[in-house]
Amino acid sequence: GTPAFFADLFAVWSVGGIAACLNPGLTPEELARVAAFVSAKAVCVGAGAPEPRGIDLPVMRGDLAPPADAPALLPGNVLDDPALMLFTSGTTGTPKGVVHTFRSILARLSLNAAHIGPAAMRHTLCTLPTHFGHGLIGNCLSALHAGGDVFLMPGGSMKAVAGLGETIDAHRIGFMSSVPSFWKMALKLSPPPKGGTLRRVHVGSAPLAADLWKRVITWSGGADVVNMYGITETANWLGGAPSSEFEPRDGLIGRMWGGQVAVLDASGRIAPTGEGELVVQSPSLMAGYFGREDLSRASLVSGWFRTGDIGTVGADGVAVLTGRQKYEINRAGMKVHPEDIDLLLERHESVREACAFGLPDEVAGETVGVAVSPHDRSSFDLPALKAWCAARLAREKVPERWFVVDEIPKTDRGKINRDNVAKACLAQGRG
Repeated sequence: GTPAFFADLFAVWSVGGIAACLNPGLTPEELARVAAFVSAKAVCVGAGAPEPRGIDLPVMRGDLAPPADAPALLPGNVLDDPALMLFTSGTTGTPKGVVHTFRSILARLSLNAAHIGPAAMRHTLCTLPTHFGHGLIGNCLSALHAGGDVFLMPGGSMKAVAGLGETIDAHRIGFMSSVPSFWKMALKLSPPPKGGTLRRVHVGSAPLAADLWKRVITWSGGADVVNMYGITETANWLGGAPSSEFEPRDGLIGRMWGGQVAVLDASGRIAPTGEGELVVQSPSLMAGYFGREDLSRASLVSGWFRTGDIGTVGADGVAVLTGRQKYEINRAGMKVHPEDIDLLLERHESVREACAFGLPDEVAGETVGVAVSPHDRSSFDLPALKAWCAARLAREKVPERWFVVDEIPKTDRGKINRDNVAKACLAQGRG
């Protein structure tokens, strides 16, 4: 999240190294586990950062000369050399590192530039961490590759978020990208920009409710607000739905930016249209999961990458996301997508944020639980919300257990991990 980080990243590439970007918030045990798993040659830390504990590797700092025992790497790279490793999970168990080559990264940067346009990215704002694909590839490297300037803003700082409109005006920002949870804060804390420079806003990494989408459009003063769809395995974005072309609606993710999308139906057949698990082909597809050939093979079917997302693809090539296979709740044989419940509850005037999840049940196998964060807890009427929900959802989707919380916990990427939310709710012993 600093200019020095990018200098270090480009330096690693210039000497033929592979950069494995890590969350700076990892514990010493997690850092040691990942470093051992990838057989790291060195650990690069920021200026003034504490000495990493638990690893026996050279430590390279951006503010100091390389140590005498720094690794000797061969200069020069070719397009299909591994370049970047991003971790999607597994720092507390077996790491799951997504490996991208220079070719896959360049393909994504080129496609992003073609769809966003260099004019919008001339002055780009990044509010995201830069150790994962959305912030690093989509927000920053895309703009730098297009010849633009990148301004780094700490998106987790309430003071910085409150000054978002002023920051956009001060730096004549034309493009920015963030996550829905960021916008829920920004719309509450920050007055809109007044300068009229903001051309394009991307929102991704989590489902975007139609109501929030419309509010961001209004706040941004007419900028093209795009609901983005992408995954780390395809080097960030795969496609998007611009507000200039589509009326906002829940789950809409638009058309692909290069490559193709299809569906894998219940019979195992890949079809260009219909409903099922979304599968994609993309020039920015990863080389594989580091050291996990089993996972790499399992993620592909007949040359298509399995996203794990459930959705539909129409004859016009427009895709709509309806759920996540991993979190699908099986309630007595009825399949429930928790995203449907989230999006409905967040339309209620008293609800700031909601997260549904599956809970074990002796009779049904699984039942539905939900965490709700109200705008004003003192006046929150849970029985009224339950009745409102029951009138609008199919019976199998109506939550059995409700947990009222001040905040719904998120990962460092601003995403919701439903398993973690469920554990936190059960630990509080109510619902």
